Amino acid sequence: MIQPLAYIHPDAKIGENVIIEPFSVIHKDVVIGDGTWIASNVVIMDGARIGKNCKIFPGSVISGVPQDLKFAGEVTTAEIGDNTTIRECVTINRGTKDKWKTVIGSNCLIQAYSHIAHDCEVGDHCIFSNSTTLAGHITIGSHVVLAGLVAIHQFVKVGSHAFVTGGSLVRKDVPPYVKAAREPLSYAGINSVGLRRRGFSSEKINEIQEIYRVLFVKHNNVTKALDKIEAEFAPTEIRDEIVDFIRNSNRGVMKGFGTVS
Repeated sequence: MIQPLAYIHPDAKIGENVIIEPFSVIHKDVVIGDGTWIASNVVIMDGARIGKNCKIFPGSVISGVPQDLKFAGEVTTAEIGDNTTIRECVTINRGTKDKWKTVIGSNCLIQAYSHIAHDCEVGDHCIFSNSTTLAGHITIGSHVVLAGLVAIHQFVKVGSHAFVTGGSLVRKDVPPYVKAAREPLSYAGINSVGLRRRGFSSEKINEIQEIYRVLFVKHNNVTKALDKIEAEFAPTEIRDEIVDFIRNSNRGVMKGFGTVS
């Protein structure tokens, strides 16, 4: 299953039924799970922890040294979950001493020429379209879709089930369940199509929509909006997730459309 023109360090831990095509290089401190396919001309560097049944396409570099001048050679990792596909020329850097690891979840699709920098945390079932760029220390929830050429500022958080349109510059946190668009990035409604595809009921979708109307449409400031949401909506997992995300935002959340940034 390993082609003779590939180089695999003898101390690398390779699972069963792994295919490694010619001209790929696997460094020493690497773990690759069962059934994973590594295409030609892939470099997997020290600290890579790759799950089962992943697919990594030509030109990708996994667990490269962080592009951070503060990095001093710490032993860190880049961890990739099961069933994740990494397309051509993707670069994923390992962590620094801030979090010690970069994490990509399971069942993700990272499309060609995307970059995920050090200490990022990406949930499960995410899709990053071509040339998506994540700076360091970014947190992405599960079921997030980032369209092509999205660029995200360091330390930003994107909540679960969010959708960010192509070419967006993401400077502020994006709450869960929403669509984000325009420049500067603004609320563009909830991600109703994605939520229906994932089995959300009409009642839950309506709850999410009404919560965000209080926050983004009715021109309340954030503090007043959160107080009204907690007073007017019964406690649910969804309500609490949205409120907690906004209260714990260090960078502040994006604005509603038509409001001043």
